This record gives sequence, structure tokens and C-alpha cells, in this order.
Amino acid sequence: MLRRLNSAATLRALRDGGEATLSELAGRVGLSRPTTEGVLGELIRRGLAAESAPRPGAGVGRPARRYRFRAEAGHVLGIDIGARRVRLLICDLTGEIIGGHGAVLDVQAPPRERIAAVRAEVRACLAAVRIDRRSLWAIAAGTPGVVAPGGTVTSCTIMPGLAGVHLARELGRSFSCPVLVENDANLAALAERWRGAARDADDVVCVYAALHTGTGAIIGGRLHRGRHGAAGELGVLPELGLSDTAAALAGGTGPVFDQAVRVLGAAAGGDAEAMAAVRALAARMSRGVAAMALALDPDMIVVGGPLAGGPLVAELRRRVRPLCLSPVRIEGSRLGDESVGLGAVRLALDRIDEDLFRLDRDGTRT
Repeated sequence: MLRRLNSAATLRALRDGGEATLSELAGRVGLSRPTTEGVLGELIRRGLAAESAPRPGAGVGRPARRYRFRAEAGHVLGIDIGARRVRLLICDLTGEIIGGHGAVLDVQAPPRERIAAVRAEVRACLAAVRIDRRSLWAIAAGTPGVVAPGGTVTSCTIMPGLAGVHLARELGRSFSCPVLVENDANLAALAERWRGAARDADDVVCVYAALHTGTGAIIGGRLHRGRHGAAGELGVLPELGLSDTAAALAGGTGPVFDQAVRVLGAAAGGDAEAMAAVRALAARMSRGVAAMALALDPDMIVVGGPLAGGPLVAELRRRVRPLCLSPVRIEGSRLGDESVGLGAVRLALDRIDEDLFRLDRDGTRT
């Protein structure tokens, strides 16, 4: 147990603190040099650490050896499976993005077709960055709807036929690593706290505006899923104004989502009619957003998703605050189209950490 404690502490210090000499690393972890040297040898044998190349111009004499975490030892894949598209991000073990890929999907495609398209995009993404799928240590995917803890989509109004599909198992047929599935708004919340507007907040609500509006919640620094994975699904109550978001904004004829995007763009450009539509949508959504704020009293609400343009964020800020008992900070997401994919990457990295830093075994990956 002591050996495993020392190994986990040294690995975490090397990963989170950057490369270091043996003395520096021993100081970070609080171990003796001989103990640290032994632990490093084991981490190098496992392929998790390596000696860094000598720094040029380091002065007279032989420079001290420096060691680093081998972020390239494995990779994670984050997948955003939406109604209209699939997006992928492949990252190293520190979350550094190596590459990405994406494709348009048919909104009416049945689950079998949709999953086949995802698999094809994974192959294309891995080929583009020249990474073998055996290098993947964990995969996580986000999708609209309620996702049970085991990875089954129990409810989804956007994509026909997806309810009842064990998406984690279906995707997992193509991989030997763990495959996780989570609600897209939940993953967007993870991404906002990891690399977005909520990095300094422990209690966060993410409002993810798309065809419908979903909400994800971080409470005490941890994602709150609820017993059945349905936490934050306020859209099932029509009176709270979070369902049919794109349709409410689009108004006219034509493809609803594309028209909604055009209205947002026109509002950002100062078009009076489009701005009126945004104000009406914000008034409609404000009840649901305020309900989350009143229920959780978060440090911050982040508004993201493909329909979260600047005018909508500003209008929500103006309309939600008067409905709340205490001041609420509302910010727009800065992650753009990558929020769900980044949240999936974070979830996959967390799954890897469970193995690397477990103390009841030697940290060997499963």
C-alpha cells in the first residue's frame, strides 16, 4: 500500500506539475531521493514517465536529469453525437487536443445508421492523426436525452428510436477500452468548469441551448446526475420554457435549426425584428433558468450551445436576475462548438484517473 501511495503521488506530481529533476520531484512529493528514484524507475517501466532530453545551454558540466509524464502513452476520444452532426476530439493523457473530425448526420437517421456513422468518423479521425485504436485508453460520448448510469439512453425526443438503446455497449463493440455515455448538457457543464467560463466555480449550472435547452449542474465540484441520470431535465415541463428552443426562435418556414441560427446572427447584427425574437425567447427561457438558479443557488450560470449567441445571453441576464432571490452571475460560454466534446474528453480522463490512482491495485490500466 505504501508503494502504491508513493507511486500515485509521484505520478500525479509529475503530470500536474510538469517536468522536474529527481530532487525537485522528491521535494514536491515529500519523499527521499532514493525512494523517488525507485518510484520513477517503476513509472518509466510502465511507460508513464520518461527522461526528458537535456536542455540546451544549461551551463557547464553534466545537467541534472529531468523527468516528464508521458502524455503520449495513451489517448482519449471525446464524441459529441447530436441530432444533426457528430464531432470528435482526440487528446493525449493531459487533455491536449491532437486532432478532431466531424460530419453532418441525417436528423431522421435510425440508431443503427447513426452509430455506423459515428464508427466511420472514428476511423477517419484516427487515420488523420495516425493513431491506432489500441492507443485509446477511454472513450466518452455525449448525446441529447436522459442517459442512465450504465449508458442506456432512457429518453430522447430529438433522435427517433434512440430511447432504449444501450449506447455505451453499442459503441463499445468497436473498442477494447472503457466507453462512457453521458447527457450532452452534463458534459458541457464539465467542460465549462475544466476549460471554460466556470474554472473558478464549484457550483455551476450550464444552460445548453440547441433544438431544445438542457441544463447540467456541477455541485461541490462534481457533476450531479441524479439517481436515474435525469437531473436538470426541466424541459419536460412546458411551462418552464426550455423545450422547442430552436422552433421558438425560428418562427418562419424552412429548416427550424438553420433558421434559428440565422435569426441569432441577424440579431447580433442589429436587426430589430430578429432582436425581438431573441427577447421573446429569453422571456420564455427565463423561467426555467431561474428555476435552476433558485433550486441550486450556484456560483455561476453559463449559457452555451449552438444557439447561445451574445444577444441571448445578454437578454437572459436581464430577465433572470429579477426572478432570483440573490444575485446570480450569468456568463456566455467561450468554448463554442467544442463544449460537449471537451466535456467528453474530461469524463474519459477522469475514468483513466480512477485506474491510475487507485490504491487497491498497482494502477495497471483496465
